[in-house]
Amino acid sequence: MSLRNAVLGFLALTPSTGYDLKSHFDGSVRQFWTADQAQIYRVLGQLVQDGLVTVEVIPQPDRPDRKVHHITAAGLAELDGWLASPLDAHTVREPFLLRLFFAGRLGAAGVIGLIDARAAAAEGQLAALTAVRAQQPNPADLERALRLATLDNGIRHTQTELDWLRDLRGTVTTTNTTSKEQER
Repeated sequence: MSLRNAVLGFLALTPSTGYDLKSHFDGSVRQFWTADQAQIYRVLGQLVQDGLVTVEVIPQPDRPDRKVHHITAAGLAELDGWLASPLDAHTVREPFLLRLFFAGRLGAAGVIGLIDARAAAAEGQLAALTAVRAQQPNPADLERALRLATLDNGIRHTQTELDWLRDLRGTVTTTNTTSKEQER
């Protein structure tokens, strides 16, 4: 998935400014796709240049003009083509797991510190996702049901990671205790 497709998807839902798009990302898909403001504006510029998006400039008396982006028919066609295309192979790059793979050099205390830091971050993410979920009404249509499903996916993945981290912490503690007993 590219940021380009995500922006087209959001614009298919509602015309938006770059600022609005950043809010849409942060309020709905951040658990699996993030974008910073500069990236969004670069993509918007490219989409306008490619004829997939138009810009409506709305003058504001005491502020800079508001630039609302609208998806074009060509933009909808590109979005639909992407939605119907085969999925690319899923490649995972997870910095925490790479660190964990080599973390034995830190000793048990260092590994536990790494695990505890990751667990604290995951607990924060779970709290944020759960708070968003609590504010969502039951879906009345397929589009809302699918958006809610992605939120539920984030909650379940985060909960599963927390469970795994707790198990891993126990394994590290047990392994460290066993190693010390064998040294005696």
